[in-house]
Amino acid sequence: MNEENKKINNTSDDKDTGSKKIDDKVRSKSLTKSGGSKFKKYCEFFVGKRGFFAFLKYEMITCLFANCPGAAGIFLRGIFYKFLLKKVGKGVSFGKNIMLRNPGKITIGNNVVIDDNCMLDAKGNTNNGIIIEDGVFLGRNTILSCKDGDIILRENVNLGFNCDIFSGKKIEIGRDTMVAAYVYFVAGNYVYDSADKPATEMDTICKGIYVGENCWFGAKALIFDGVTIGRNSIIGGAAVVNEDIPEYSIAVGMPAKVVKERK
Repeated sequence: MNEENKKINNTSDDKDTGSKKIDDKVRSKSLTKSGGSKFKKYCEFFVGKRGFFAFLKYEMITCLFANCPGAAGIFLRGIFYKFLLKKVGKGVSFGKNIMLRNPGKITIGNNVVIDDNCMLDAKGNTNNGIIIEDGVFLGRNTILSCKDGDIILRENVNLGFNCDIFSGKKIEIGRDTMVAAYVYFVAGNYVYDSADKPATEMDTICKGIYVGENCWFGAKALIFDGVTIGRNSIIGGAAVVNEDIPEYSIAVGMPAKVVKERK
């Protein structure tokens, strides 16, 4: 599976640093606009495919097994979620009440654990979606949200509970990285050049976020769009990262500044 992912995804060496405008069709405001049937909007935002058969399969599997308790629920979800997702490896554990949106764009490797109440939203018109490699752990209440972007979690990434990863272009977190609770990666920003335009109508652009391997993020850290964090770095708790952090660095503060090297 890893070789397949490397073929379809860029690495840090050829990272695209340009900005991408997020398509209005995948933003939540398109749900509240008049016009179009509720069924069509539901299929586009949740099911990810049009057609009654795709809708029926999604509804039956999620309704029957999403809230099934105990070991029986984990066992049944391990069997039936394979019919929704793009690809699922061996030994995957799905917790209770997991929300899957556009599951046909979600790839999960071997021995992955997704705890209760997580949301994996891979929606988009031109994106690859969400790729979770072998040995990844997603803590309870964690959200992976794409708006025509990609999220890539490399091998053995560990996300604590209540983490939030939002991608309008691409977020990649390197292997063996540990992320504490309440950390927020936000790969997107509003274009606020005109004060006359309502906030809900502002354009949204995204550059992406790249995190090297073997990094450690303290609780409640905030990582802004366009940032690259080098491998083997430590980001302190509640740090606000709005500039690149070199590899082997320890960075703390608001905004985050390098205070020490690990070499």
